[in-house]
Amino acid sequence: MFYKEDHWVVMTFWNSLYIAFFLLPLGINLPTPFFIVSIVFGIGMMFRPQNKFVLDKSVLLFPLYFILMSFSLIYTDNLFDGLSLLQRSLSLLLFPIIFLFVKEDAATVKRLFDFLLVGLIVSFFINVFNATNNLLWYVLDQQETTGLLSFLEKISNERYRFFSGSEFSKLVNSNYVSIYILLVLSYYLKNRLESSGQVIVLVILFLYLFILASIAAYLILAIMSILLIFDIADKGKKYIMLIVFLMGAILFLNNPRVSHFYYRIKDFCKTVDYKSESTASEKSKLLAWDASIKLIKKAPVLGYGVGDANEALMAEYNELNYRLNHQNKYNSHNQFLQTYLQTGIMGFCILVAIFVLLAMRMKRSRNEFSVFLIFFISLLFESMLVRFNGIVFFSIVIPLLLKKRSILSSRIIRNLPK
Repeated sequence: MFYKEDHWVVMTFWNSLYIAFFLLPLGINLPTPFFIVSIVFGIGMMFRPQNKFVLDKSVLLFPLYFILMSFSLIYTDNLFDGLSLLQRSLSLLLFPIIFLFVKEDAATVKRLFDFLLVGLIVSFFINVFNATNNLLWYVLDQQETTGLLSFLEKISNERYRFFSGSEFSKLVNSNYVSIYILLVLSYYLKNRLESSGQVIVLVILFLYLFILASIAAYLILAIMSILLIFDIADKGKKYIMLIVFLMGAILFLNNPRVSHFYYRIKDFCKTVDYKSESTASEKSKLLAWDASIKLIKKAPVLGYGVGDANEALMAEYNELNYRLNHQNKYNSHNQFLQTYLQTGIMGFCILVAIFVLLAMRMKRSRNEFSVFLIFFISLLFESMLVRFNGIVFFSIVIPLLLKKRSILSSRIIRNLPK
């Protein structure tokens, strides 16, 4: 197996996590059984007699967040949806507590990113194959296509239909895959590229990110690049990298999904041309934020409960005539707003406190701070804590990042008493 040291319970815990991280970009439900296995064996690790408990107060914010979600069931009418979300959120309670008992080192945690990287590469080629196949069949089905030149021209004209955003990333939501790519990049870009294989992998990841065309991911990537450039001591290299950054920015901004961004969000309250998900994704997010803020003003203290928050949002969409949002049952598309709707001001403050502490821990270097930005900006554009994959990823990586010795460093991490 991949983790061979220590007790078999510990070995099963880490190996299950490795497999789950590999499967994260390959399917929504594929990693779930392995995360469950790791939770079960992680609980077993807590009761090993030789294990020592080392308190880290920042980690306790996660169980507190879960407890507050449970408390909101008291004023939730839709208990079924509330209990379902609470069940998916159990990892917020369990993984942070498990990591108080777990002894891990930088090499062990690095393997998590290694397996995630392999999963991303595999998912990229699967998506390329599927998109190419769909594009070819689509062009072949067009009766007006005659001759080789006409065929190639049609492929060129229609390629963005299948090689862009959610149409390309059929395995997992494109925004989640973008987050995985950015985290892998932030972890590996701190080291020098020492082989052609590493350069090829880096090119594939940037190409993958370009095709996914996530506005939030582009924004994060731009900030990460600027932080890395200003971290270069040599002025000559800094100017060269700045030129490369500007050329890359021009390339990314020429992606059709990005170049049309302004037109998709212009006059966002006018919903006459608000017809399809593919052409109104950014506008739908702005409308979701607008409806969420209006709802928060109506219940600023307790919110609506974990079971009723989405129902209240659907009613608000209907009242505001945001038809596409109502039809697709969009959530807030912002975890901070989503948390406020679910648990009120207390839950919102706990979530903000987690990121304040994370920012304080990640300020040790620009590379580490870029990891904070990845999560913070991602949660501004996505309600990550409503899907199991997002919840479990958040509940594993963030507690590890909150360690006094970051998993991004090369130093050994130990949960041992001083």
